[in-house]
Amino acid sequence: MRAVLSAIAAILLLAACGEKPPVAPTPEQALLLKPADPRLAGLYETSCKACHAAPDTGAPQVHDRTAWDPRWKQGEAVLLDHTIQGYKAMPASGQCATCAPDDFKGLIRFMAGREDPA
Repeated sequence: MRAVLSAIAAILLLAACGEKPPVAPTPEQALLLKPADPRLAGLYETSCKACHAAPDTGAPQVHDRTAWDPRWKQGEAVLLDHTIQGYKAMPASGQCATCAPDDFKGLIRFMAGREDPA
């Protein structure tokens, strides 16, 4: 019994030492980030960057996993809905009149540091 409890305690300790999110980019680094896809890069530059690459706007900053991970856990559908409908200070459609839902998904993944769909 004692061995089982020790094994469980060891597993819990290892789980608590999980991977930490990468360090957020500095404001200077954030200004240089853009999606690899040229279309998304253009949309990001004209619609998202003004808030998501500028500190003190209240928006989660690009590639700041500490800020984005709690939002990401809500699910992509919720993030997409918040983007399209607007949420708190986020304007509806992020002021991107030419963005389609797939564009928003790509932009959200980029900003959240989750370019892969996992």
